[in-house]
Amino acid sequence: MSLMDAPAYNEARERKKSLIIYGTAGLICVLFIGGWLWAGMPVDFPWNWWTHIRGRAVTRQFMTAVEHNDLKKAYGIFIHDPNWEQHPNKDASYPFQKFEQDWSPNGQGNEFGAIHSYKIVAAKVSGNVLLIGIRFNNVKTENMTLAYDPHDHTLGFSPVELYLGD
Repeated sequence: MSLMDAPAYNEARERKKSLIIYGTAGLICVLFIGGWLWAGMPVDFPWNWWTHIRGRAVTRQFMTAVEHNDLKKAYGIFIHDPNWEQHPNKDASYPFQKFEQDWSPNGQGNEFGAIHSYKIVAAKVSGNVLLIGIRFNNVKTENMTLAYDPHDHTLGFSPVELYLGD
């Protein structure tokens, strides 16, 4: 086959090929941006976005139960065991009585008082946990950082504080 025997230029086929290429690239960009928005716009690597999505969802479930003063459900979410009452001595490091003191509206360990509202204001993967900064009752001075462990899906108190822009 020589240069003179080359096939005729097919404009429709070339247009279709470029539409497929640009359409695929556009779809990938839209999915990437959509995943970033769904994860809560984290300033983190894309492979950590699922941790952000799951950690924020667990934290929202937990804080909603605390808002409604359903501490038994909240404790089950906190230790990732909805049937914790069947075996109450399983988690001896943080028993329900201590949890109740820390999270009930008039508990001895509760420094925030009754929690009427909350807002997740920051989240960052640090080491092997997701640190989640929460603001209570729309007061800038009432902040807490919880740690979500993506391996066992538990929440805990974080020794590291996130800077929340105060």
